[in-house]
Amino acid sequence: MADRPLHGVGVLVTRPRTQATELVDAIEAQGGTAYCLPVIDIAPLDELDVRAAAKALDKPDFVIFVSRNAVEYGIEYADNGKVAAIGPATARAIEKAGRIVDIRSTAGYDSEHLLAEPPLLDVAGKRVRILRGSAGRELLADELRSRGAKVDYLSVYERRLPAISADTLADLESRWRQHQINVITIMSVQSLVNLTKLLPAWCCGQLESTPLVTPAGRVLKEALDRYPASRPILAPGPGADDMVRAIIALQSTDSGIAS
Repeated sequence: MADRPLHGVGVLVTRPRTQATELVDAIEAQGGTAYCLPVIDIAPLDELDVRAAAKALDKPDFVIFVSRNAVEYGIEYADNGKVAAIGPATARAIEKAGRIVDIRSTAGYDSEHLLAEPPLLDVAGKRVRILRGSAGRELLADELRSRGAKVDYLSVYERRLPAISADTLADLESRWRQHQINVITIMSVQSLVNLTKLLPAWCCGQLESTPLVTPAGRVLKEALDRYPASRPILAPGPGADDMVRAIIALQSTDSGIAS
């Protein structure tokens, strides 16, 4: 219906396809059109390799899951440590897997906020296991080590640059040229980097003028570093409703975003 706040607004959703459904539904419920272009593929690491790596580690006092993917592929490696989650989606995934979340951030959605939780302030002599992808931010480990913890990583998945067909990219460019792509959602710095690698040259040229919505301050900074004239918008959180609220707020500004 035309009275819905995102009527006529096209949103490029870059989340992995298996994680995009909630955001796509939320956009379309408000009258927008979601165009999916997953810019990260998530793949589990070899199970035998992960099991061997886990077996070589000491039993943890704390186990931190950095994402839903870490839960999906690594929940069995918690080894009875106290479980910590970065962000509400990760916490929900842990609970859905039948485990109790002992530590969660009450004030934010990132490593910095989790590190401020009282149980992680006094970790001297404790063993902390971080379940993550094959690479990632070092902040958690660096800060916990500075507090006296012994930190081990256990990588259970990897992020890959997806293969996207020329036809798909040509269709995306055509829609963009017809002003059907009005907003881009980006969840991580890696997503932004991958997007710039995947897009056709003309589309890359539009990143400075197409509003970008993200829940992460690090993405905001990266976008401005790369595209100083761009206008990235910080959503209040990574949830679908948070992202859609930010898109609606952007739409309600004087200039609007729909053409």
